Amino acid sequence: MDSPSFPSPAFDRRAWPTGGRLDHWSAPDGWPIRRYRLGDGRRGRMLLLNGRGDMIEKYLETMDHMARRGWAVTSFDWRGQGGSGRLTDDPLCGHIDDFADYIADLQALAADWRAEGDGPTVMLGHSMGGHMLLRALAEGMPPPDAAVLIAPMLGVHSAPLPRWLAVAIARMMVASGQGERRAWTQKEDSERLRRMRQKRLTHDVDRYADELWWRAHDPEIALGPPSWTWVAQALASTRALAEGPQVAGVACPLLILATQADQLVSTAAIRQVAARLPHARLHVYGREAAHEILREVDPVRLDAFARIDAFLDEIAPQETGN
Repeated sequence: MDSPSFPSPAFDRRAWPTGGRLDHWSAPDGWPIRRYRLGDGRRGRMLLLNGRGDMIEKYLETMDHMARRGWAVTSFDWRGQGGSGRLTDDPLCGHIDDFADYIADLQALAADWRAEGDGPTVMLGHSMGGHMLLRALAEGMPPPDAAVLIAPMLGVHSAPLPRWLAVAIARMMVASGQGERRAWTQKEDSERLRRMRQKRLTHDVDRYADELWWRAHDPEIALGPPSWTWVAQALASTRALAEGPQVAGVACPLLILATQADQLVSTAAIRQVAARLPHARLHVYGREAAHEILREVDPVRLDAFARIDAFLDEIAPQETGN
């Protein structure tokens, strides 16, 4: 697919775009969820859901692209990560007691988001955000006019352990009272270790460096490994979604972008779930793309944007001259 025909102006990925609004939305239990909004919404509104360990800053470039295409884009940091506080005393541990808490936050935030205006609505979820989006839709959340899943977490790589053993270990750690502890150590104190992590996420060295810059610039948004409870919840939730009957009832049009080279989520699981979704289109990249498709090198990233833009043009055509 051709890259977008319009020129992409230089974008400073280490600065907040002009005209955006950063604030906090209060969840039903009062928990402050950091939120960012950008764009005039002349075509409609988009809700962007990022992945585990992510923060709004990582997807400012994506938000800017979509805002220039006419979408009013809203993104947020999930409870317990980014600028939305922590759920344990360890500021680098990505913990959640129950994935249902994420779903409750998403459903409430989406309800308020829908009430903000009229026009077409779109939801875009990356990785864990893609899983939460699809699970919420399967559980009856009012659907948007269209949804996009980017490398969605529909299965988790547990290698070198077989999945059954990973499940058993995670359950044992939670049962033994270790659920709020980090499930592994994530060190980036050497160039070799940083390079290993970068290759799992993106081939784009500069975009990977942007994430490290934001984390150094504002250490409070930085996050490390997940907790054992998060791991147990991820294994259980992905299995339930993949094997349950609810996904077959998701009626909204879906575009799914994945990569065969993904080392974090299971491409096989994505294919299996996509085949059960009645209105899903799936495109799988090869070795040219790692997990963070929208933060990849430009040939991949722009191709992904072109596919998303063409898909969204079907529900909200862009005005001539934009």
